Amino acid sequence: MASVLRVSDAAAIGLHAAVLLAANRDRLLSNADIAAALGVSEAHLSKVLQRLTRAGLTESTRGPGGGFRLAGRNGATSLLAVYEAIEGPLKPNNCLLSTSICGGRNCIFGRLLKDLDSQVRRYLGKTKLSALAGKFRRRK
Repeated sequence: MASVLRVSDAAAIGLHAAVLLAANRDRLLSNADIAAALGVSEAHLSKVLQRLTRAGLTESTRGPGGGFRLAGRNGATSLLAVYEAIEGPLKPNNCLLSTSICGGRNCIFGRLLKDLDSQVRRYLGKTKLSALAGKFRRRK
């Protein structure tokens, strides 16, 4: 089913992985553990986690017993920070067409697209990983 809100697979994986890491703050989670919990490809997850680590949102430890954890912010990182670490800055998109034909003045959706864009940005910005950590059961 098509969705009005389109989020790339990489961003969706990154957001879910970050929340999973917030739910497991007391331990490292391996790439394989996270991929299994989310039902995603280990290879794709690995690329996403590399972006989060480069952005300073996660930390990785190599070797046996290694894995990933959130960087030391106690889950205070916003969903927007995670999203932008993967996709780049979230830019307003007030048109469904690749080239706007009305310049926003006579949009067939009125203010709907602008309002949705503002709501999504506000939600991502104010929602912290720690607030969503309860969405995942702690891994043993």
